[in-house]
Amino acid sequence: MESKAKVMGHPIHPMLIVFPLGLFATAVIFDLIAFFRGNMPFLYEASFWMIAAGIIGGLLAALFGAIDWWAIPANTRAKAIGLWHGVGNVVVTLLFAISWYLRYPDRDYPPSLAVALSFIAVLLALVTGWLGGELVDRLGVGVDDGAHVNSPNSLTGRSARETAEMHTHGHDHPHGAMPGGSH
Repeated sequence: MESKAKVMGHPIHPMLIVFPLGLFATAVIFDLIAFFRGNMPFLYEASFWMIAAGIIGGLLAALFGAIDWWAIPANTRAKAIGLWHGVGNVVVTLLFAISWYLRYPDRDYPPSLAVALSFIAVLLALVTGWLGGELVDRLGVGVDDGAHVNSPNSLTGRSARETAEMHTHGHDHPHGAMPGGSH
């Protein structure tokens, strides 16, 4: 099932999710370093700003994820998993938003609850990330119809299905043979 929100032939949602995930994970890593090394308030400050950017990126990714989710056929496993994936990621973003809010008064020395919420959110993000992988890798959500290892560049305008059928029938190779002698 192809994505409904694309730019230059590629789904937008998976392009955007790397930013909040990376920012949130790095914020937690910086929190851990600051906690265990001590006397490194600049790392807590960096986490504060990474979380802020991650929240913005997460909301933007959610918008395009929702567009794709609405296009999934009703009463399917993909629709249910997509719902869990999306709601879970909203919870991840909310937990980070609460953490960010709690850090605001003293960004150099955040309260323990703020740091704990970030850790919980990252653990939940591992689960929601797995669900996203299940949607794409197992259920084919966001994947071009007929995608294969010799699909044309997305900018050509040629569908993956057309070229898959050409490869299957040997129409794109001399004498109807596929490279390597197989058909």
